Amino acid sequence: MSLCPSADEVVSTLGAGAFGKVVECLDRDKVQRVAVKILRNIGCFRDAARSEIAVLEEINSLDDDNRFACVRMLDWFDHEGHICIVFQLLGLSTFEFLRLNDFLPFGVEQIRHMASQIFRAVCFLHRNKLTHTDLKPENILFICSDYDQEYNHETECEEKKLRSLDVKVVDFGTATFDHERHESLVSTRHYRAPEVILDLGWNQSCDVWSLGCVLMEFYLGHALFQTHDSEEHLAMMERILGPIPLHLLKQTPREQRHVHGGRPARDQLTSGGDGVGRHCRPLKRYMRGTSEDERQLFDLLGFMLEYNAGRRITLEEALWHPFFGPPWGKKPPPPPPPVT
Repeated sequence: MSLCPSADEVVSTLGAGAFGKVVECLDRDKVQRVAVKILRNIGCFRDAARSEIAVLEEINSLDDDNRFACVRMLDWFDHEGHICIVFQLLGLSTFEFLRLNDFLPFGVEQIRHMASQIFRAVCFLHRNKLTHTDLKPENILFICSDYDQEYNHETECEEKKLRSLDVKVVDFGTATFDHERHESLVSTRHYRAPEVILDLGWNQSCDVWSLGCVLMEFYLGHALFQTHDSEEHLAMMERILGPIPLHLLKQTPREQRHVHGGRPARDQLTSGGDGVGRHCRPLKRYMRGTSEDERQLFDLLGFMLEYNAGRRITLEEALWHPFFGPPWGKKPPPPPPPVT
């Protein structure tokens, strides 16, 4: 299949979804392989593609030295009504690697290495008035996912050990500038902040909540909030993080305050249900060990999974947290100021 000079020949399909598909292509001119996101030839997807291109062009312009871990757009073109976006070819997503590795969790040092790159990338977006809105393991890709197979004597099973933990943040299809209209519902369910569920409005801090959920998934090997229901999701939050502040519930739009049978939402939350009781426990009871590194990780997670968006830690503040002591020493360097 021939597309254009930027992507001459389709090699394989990398993924597919409602938006269209992503394929690996060979660029004969540059003798390199690239990833091409092909959007469906439908108005809403074409509009979304143009919005994503605008965001990616802004990122390329603001980060022309490629210092931050955001995927690079190499080109884009229109092929028979399908908008196609050409990216650098990356490896597996962090979720796909977890699945391939039988959902064995990442170690704390591995989490620190990945988190430092992800936080700096998203902090760069925030400082330039962008919110990603869909941060999840599927949207964090390894630059190269080559691995070695090793036998772990503690777990008595084979484990895949990545040769590199360098990552990139991808999928800016729902990224939103501060001045743009904010859709009321954003983020994939498991990584959705409480203010989004409660319809209180959202800002960049919803990305911080999502990344807190992502780090917990790296640590556990599975999602922290495994549910597809808003009431159960909030009940899980209460089991893990304590009661949702009453003032937040009171700010919830009237039509959101009651659930089946006219019961107040808070009564429903505290009852929880058997599934919530079986699968959820207070946050720090998820700790596997008692090392200082783990203690600092969970301390940071507590600040990220803060109900009140106004009090939630920012990513710039998070990068100064003691969890990121190494390799910078006591404190990491602050991110650069936004480009004006």
